[in-house]
Amino acid sequence: MLDLDAAIELAEQQEQILQFPHFSRKDAWELGKILVNHILERNLVLSVSIRLTSGLVLFQYLTEGTTANNESWMTRKFNVVRELETSSLLNMLRLKKRNQSLENKGLDPKFYAMSGGAFPIRLKGSGLIGAVAASGLPHLADHDAIISAIGRFLGIQNFPHIPLDAGV
Repeated sequence: MLDLDAAIELAEQQEQILQFPHFSRKDAWELGKILVNHILERNLVLSVSIRLTSGLVLFQYLTEGTTANNESWMTRKFNVVRELETSSLLNMLRLKKRNQSLENKGLDPKFYAMSGGAFPIRLKGSGLIGAVAASGLPHLADHDAIISAIGRFLGIQNFPHIPLDAGV
């Protein structure tokens, strides 16, 4: 088990490390292909989406076995990143540490998810331009699939991961 403070620190480090020097629609396609290869190699039932903060979907893939519910979860996780400019996991961990809910932030759970599985696309020196979201696995595994693909895309091999059995 990992305590909340340690998990928060790891999630913050991930966001500092996994920033993009640029991000185009071609980059979304390339990152999406890395995500799909990750999914297919592991035979996962998982949906993934890459969206700009405007809501424009640049890439989306839903494996057999996923449903419209997965798409809804991705949208709710994406909304957290767009609104709060952190990964949905980091937001969830911070709220959990304070014994708070989405409602404490003024966010309706119909439109926002208190769960890991969406990660910001942040340009170095510029800021948030979008997010990558996933749904279908336990929320830490959704998050890990995303950050693993982003790390491969950016050519970054060594960065902290939150253990999938962390209990957060």
